[in-house]
Amino acid sequence: MPIRVESVSTSLLVTPAIRRTIRQQKREPLQLSLGKGRKMQSLPTVPAAQTLAQKLALFNPDLPLDKASTIPKLWYLDPEIYAAECKSIFANGWQCVGRVDQLAAPGRYITAEIGGEPVVVARDNDGRLNAFSNVCRHRAARVALEAEGSASCFRCHYHGWTYGLSGKLKGVPEFAGVCDFKKQEIALPSWSVDTWGPFVFVHARSAAAPQPLLEFLSPLVKQSDGLDLSALKFVARKEYILECNWKLFVDNYLDGGYHVNTIHPSLAGVIDYKRYRTEVFAQSAVQISPLKPGDLSSVRSGGSAYYWWLYPSFMLNIYQDTMDLNLVYPLGPSRCKVIFDFFFRHTEGEESRRFIEQSIAVADQIQDEDVRICEEVQKGLASSSFETGRFSVRREAAGYQFHRLLAASLKTAL
Repeated sequence: MPIRVESVSTSLLVTPAIRRTIRQQKREPLQLSLGKGRKMQSLPTVPAAQTLAQKLALFNPDLPLDKASTIPKLWYLDPEIYAAECKSIFANGWQCVGRVDQLAAPGRYITAEIGGEPVVVARDNDGRLNAFSNVCRHRAARVALEAEGSASCFRCHYHGWTYGLSGKLKGVPEFAGVCDFKKQEIALPSWSVDTWGPFVFVHARSAAAPQPLLEFLSPLVKQSDGLDLSALKFVARKEYILECNWKLFVDNYLDGGYHVNTIHPSLAGVIDYKRYRTEVFAQSAVQISPLKPGDLSSVRSGGSAYYWWLYPSFMLNIYQDTMDLNLVYPLGPSRCKVIFDFFFRHTEGEESRRFIEQSIAVADQIQDEDVRICEEVQKGLASSSFETGRFSVRREAAGYQFHRLLAASLKTAL
């Protein structure tokens, strides 16, 4: 694992002459020299965007795929864009936060952070699932500190305020004499919660009722009916921290196999690239590839591989007898967390154990390859020579749809 060393800034003496030179360079377009007396054509410049509206106007979602450009690099770097994403995307749609098996018994709970919003999902003593904010109403400390666990109630570790499994306030130490304070009327703000198959989804409560989960999932639900996904059992989880914007991981996933031959040589050996196809829906897409014999056939086999994506950051990779869930959580403009949950049909016996180990090892290798290229692209976005790219009409229809959905969501932040 490479060691990252953060640079240390130093103070420089800036003279009036240097300031004049800097101002002049900012006014003039960058030119590249080809040698004495020769100059390349000036690189195109993008107008400086100051307001959020100006930043969003740098991308035109109305252009058709063959004429469209990708979202500008600013959208991968800018803190204001990131803040708008947290508000208009992650706090305004269904987000997968875990699995039903993690919440099998009363008192079981899981925690997650969705676009900067901490959330708890707990099963109460009546068997109901409840989702609510993981922020105490007293001084904003977390009420649940672990990723998952069991509890009869949630006691804030800061001042001891206690909440029930539904999020209602139960106990308040040393609060006698406080005016206009009614404990029975106080609760942690609730979220909508629902499940599909083995997965748990939450939706931040808003003025408008959320789209029903099954309606949001409808293409995936309909097209996966014959795949018998209910027979697959959860086996393991792996987590990765990437030094890149969350959208780069999604872009990479949605490029229609464009990068498989160059970035994933082992996977390329079993993917039928010529017959690899993408189907795009309103808020989702599926990439389907027939499989062929290759070095990974022992763990990546069957008639076809299915790579499902649900807006904004839910991904499901389905092969014969195996499935893995990929969830991407933003941690800032240039950082994200990726969670992999691995499911298998056969889990008992030595042969199944070897298959599972080999399959997870292959997935880990492929993920490492994706991590390297995503982090490289994040660094490349800092270059003054790049502003925006183009889409492959043959391969990148799903990525194009992703960028258009981003634009539509971010528009609501204005």
